Amino acid sequence: MADDAFDLVIVGGGLVGASIAFGLREGGLRIAMLDEGDRAHRASRGNFGLVWVQGKGAGMPAYGSWTQASAHLWPRLASDLARASGIDVALAQPGGAHLCLSRHELDYRAAEIEALLAQPGFERYRIDVLDHAALARRIPGLGPDVVGGTWSDLDGHCNPLRLLDALHVAAARAGVSYRPRAAVRVIAPHRGGFTLDTAAGPLRARRVVLAAGLANARLAPMVGLRAPVVPNQGQVIALERVRPFLPVPIDTLRQTDEGTVLVGDAQRDVGYDESLATDVLATMAARAVRMFPALAGVRVTRAWAALRVMSPDGFPIYAASRTAPGASVVTCHSGVTLAAVHAYRLAPALVADAWPADLDGYSPARFDVRAAA
Repeated sequence: MADDAFDLVIVGGGLVGASIAFGLREGGLRIAMLDEGDRAHRASRGNFGLVWVQGKGAGMPAYGSWTQASAHLWPRLASDLARASGIDVALAQPGGAHLCLSRHELDYRAAEIEALLAQPGFERYRIDVLDHAALARRIPGLGPDVVGGTWSDLDGHCNPLRLLDALHVAAARAGVSYRPRAAVRVIAPHRGGFTLDTAAGPLRARRVVLAAGLANARLAPMVGLRAPVVPNQGQVIALERVRPFLPVPIDTLRQTDEGTVLVGDAQRDVGYDESLATDVLATMAARAVRMFPALAGVRVTRAWAALRVMSPDGFPIYAASRTAPGASVVTCHSGVTLAAVHAYRLAPALVADAWPADLDGYSPARFDVRAAA
């Protein structure tokens, strides 16, 4: 094969693309992973770092099972990454909580969980609805405004920047060709594969996996697919490092293995705007202090906004092209949580043309059905 020809090209070097590359690294394929560059909308570099199951799957029971499968595979992923890259991604799965600051919030949350678990075909797992006293026995330092919350033993977190680094290092050591600053302009299907026009020059590939986040909306139609994804802005506050005080992650607040406290609790539909909104940050900070009053005296070191990759119903899109065989699209907004199933279950399926049966419902065709209804 020529230097610019590959068995498989992954378009996207974030958590989704890198997880797929990691899963395929020992398969004997010549693989290239293309990255747009630091001007891209990088969801992976703004990630909160949760490996989260609790509450997922409402409206699509199969997604609850898919998420659980990934959580169970995560210890294998962390161990394999440590061996392949020498990087500890700081995985911890001690369980996690969702905290409620009013009786109304708690009642609403309990109703959500009850409806989630009652779905036909949902793979049930234990979620406990706890009052303040029960939560306080598991989580020290809770403020009196926390009236209760929910708990799942399946939840955890990791260091997402180390995760991205480890995936890239392991893929590079296995011979995956990483091409930074190689934004894809055009993908042209032809007999026997594809030609990709990139900012770093043309490439040829027998297979193409689109894992380019928000750019999938533009790229997917070039290979006969659809990825109607839009940005959803999240904001994160990083506090200074403090002594360990929080042994479990909260879905909106966690302490990293390095001692930093992260607060993330925003979902804004503002297009591609990545600027910070101080009123949103103030609300996030106020809720964090109500949850843990000791945080009132901890200094903010930085804050950032990043764009989630959201489909119309919030669930992933996985599809193989019928009109351009060999092309697939993969997109989701939970790149950390799903990294393990992307590496160990999705990646092999992409090259074997044997998609797992539990992925049948993730085709973008589901949006056409709902529109027609």
